[in-house]
Amino acid sequence: MIGDDASDGLVVQAGNPGAQAVHLLFSEPTRPYREEPTLDFIVRARGRWVSIETSVRTWDGDGFVAFLSSLAEDFRGWEGARTWHSLEYDLTLSAEHRSGGHVHLTWGIHDRPPAEAWHFETTTVHAAGEDMQRLAAEIQALLSSEID
Repeated sequence: MIGDDASDGLVVQAGNPGAQAVHLLFSEPTRPYREEPTLDFIVRARGRWVSIETSVRTWDGDGFVAFLSSLAEDFRGWEGARTWHSLEYDLTLSAEHRSGGHVHLTWGIHDRPPAEAWHFETTTVHAAGEDMQRLAAEIQALLSSEID
């Protein structure tokens, strides 16, 4: 789900925000170096028992949108896990297509180097096809809305 939050600007949410669920919020894209394609954004994990966030550094998105789009295009399924990671591995993603037409995305949020003191993982479930296309489109809109 994409929306505007007064405190965060444009926000993309992955996962069900129900009472027991953990959901992820992606926001605040910036380009810290004007002459380079470095693009940073904030990822937050929120739920009843967790509230963490970290800044994710990418090299112009590191193919994040292309990765999500490829999952949507292969809505009929694939064998094994497909993986993606950001430039400094502060965000990792593993995708598995399961029976019943659902994609299980395991999101890894990691403390920034050099500390790397903590690591958090959560899994969100998405319908293959349209739901994955919507997530890819929302992430694309977010990453192309960067502010300086």
